[in-house]
Amino acid sequence: MASRGDTTPTVSRFGPTSQGGTRGRVLILGGTADGRRLADLLSEAGYSPVTSLAGVTSRPGKIRGETRVGAFGGADGLGRYLTAERIFCLVDATHPFAVVISHHASAAARSCKLPWVRLERPAWRPEAKDRWIEVKDIEAAVAVTPSGARILLTIGRKEVLPFLMRADISGIARMIEPPDIEVTSNWRILLDRPPFHVEKEMCLLRDHSVTHLVTKNAGGEEASAKLKAARMRDIPVIMIQRPGKPEAVTVDDPLAILAFLDNIVSA
Repeated sequence: MASRGDTTPTVSRFGPTSQGGTRGRVLILGGTADGRRLADLLSEAGYSPVTSLAGVTSRPGKIRGETRVGAFGGADGLGRYLTAERIFCLVDATHPFAVVISHHASAAARSCKLPWVRLERPAWRPEAKDRWIEVKDIEAAVAVTPSGARILLTIGRKEVLPFLMRADISGIARMIEPPDIEVTSNWRILLDRPPFHVEKEMCLLRDHSVTHLVTKNAGGEEASAKLKAARMRDIPVIMIQRPGKPEAVTVDDPLAILAFLDNIVSA
């Protein structure tokens, strides 16, 4: 999930428990598969989850409980929302690269003196036979990409321009939503969403003569097939490292969030 835009917030409700469990309202800063799973889990456990989405994806998957789409208005706006909606705990389940909203979450939770916790899947780690080139950001990834490379680019739609501007490289840019920029003839846009499968990733790499994979270290099983396929085809991976986020209690399992909440309720 990228940083929040200026869209007008909208609210919707799904599922039989959407009118509220009795154990309190929990705001989930979502947009990830783990966030959706957490909303299911909290609904079943009697909590009232409210999942906030940035609105970057036009057709997000169905989410249990209440959903809110759009900006809060920075940390101050988020803090006002937490108070007005009687939220008793904040869960940051955003994408590992969604830095801005995580800083807003930290500041708002501290201001409102609310407990908060981050749900974040572990980063991928290189395995034997992997050919990773680890870089700190998009600019570094562009710089290390060799001339003549044929790339599978999986960094989302908002940061592809520096790659597309290089006339000496080509490839496939895979994303969920189409980009807002004109794409040159040496690039193909592939619209798809996880989960992906190793066999199809192998075919994609082979059929399009891919020489390099460029991706962010998002972690998780749903998108890891491309790494396995690259390993099997001995293709170098330019891996963009995760940015720093505010310090927080961090877990990688929605069940641990439930235990965190249960401890607060029973305290």
